[in-house]
Amino acid sequence: MQVNDLKKTGIVIALNNEPYQVIFSQHSKTARGQSFVRTKLKNLATGQVLEKTFNASDKVEEANIEKIKANFLYIEEEKAFFMNNQNYDQFFLPLKPLIDKKKFLREGLEVDILFFNKTPINVDLPKKVDLKVIEAPPSVRGDSATTPTKTVVLETKAKITVPIFVKKDDLIRVNTDTGEYVERV
Repeated sequence: MQVNDLKKTGIVIALNNEPYQVIFSQHSKTARGQSFVRTKLKNLATGQVLEKTFNASDKVEEANIEKIKANFLYIEEEKAFFMNNQNYDQFFLPLKPLIDKKKFLREGLEVDILFFNKTPINVDLPKKVDLKVIEAPPSVRGDSATTPTKTVVLETKAKITVPIFVKKDDLIRVNTDTGEYVERV
């Protein structure tokens, strides 16, 4: 693969035998005419972000990433357990690379698991998930004039800001990219 292909964010490359996703790229030229590509790469296995500059003449290897559908089961001792939807095998991922996604993982949620060299390395969440509100402060009459939002606790123990009309036991839809309230279901 040519370095110029790295201009597309989201592409996954193998660097030092580890999978990295391009999260930012910028093509530049020097005064002498040499071109290079500055990138920010996220290690899909560890979550670590690094900056790397490639010369235009460099070659990069595209990572062989496989996706399978799986259901989230539970979290135990810094491990998240999943079940393959095709063969019902159970496996786990370390919680460290999933730390930002943990707040959206509810039992039974269908996700895509990313495999690199036949090893599970990370999770692709659906864009939106439905979660139950387990704690919500009561709305006080007159609140809507000054603070039309409040913070609630979801079934995954995540705290998010929602409109004032959301109550305990409501089912709400949350955007997994931003962590923001979308709508009441």
